[in-house]
Amino acid sequence: MKIQTLIIFTLISLSDLGAKEMKQVKAPRASIEKMKELSPEFAKLTDELLFNDIWNRPGLSPRDKSLITITVLTATGKSEQLESHIKLGLENGLTESEIESAMTHIAFYAGWPSAVTGLQKLKAVKDQVKDQKEKK
Repeated sequence: MKIQTLIIFTLISLSDLGAKEMKQVKAPRASIEKMKELSPEFAKLTDELLFNDIWNRPGLSPRDKSLITITVLTATGKSEQLESHIKLGLENGLTESEIESAMTHIAFYAGWPSAVTGLQKLKAVKDQVKDQKEKK
């Protein structure tokens, strides 16, 4: 069996699993509002196309999409959006421990500095969550 066929069968199997767990994912409002300052049209596309369409398609659960997004942003050095996606990942069911483990794992594929940046962003989110809890 060719590798491409195996990948397709795997993706079909994952899509069956992900479809059962789907919940509506909404764009982080604060991020969209900041983006509107840069470009209202780009913010609209991000909100309507990326979050209202792509993030809500069946195939992968929101949790899995978050894990993929966090690791890709980390691996490619796109750390500007990393904190908001870590927050979204936690909302989508990821645990801090799972995100930390993902960072450790990708260090060997994407490089140590990328993983360190990811861990720093995770710590920043943990600190924000802790501060919010203390204020309540």
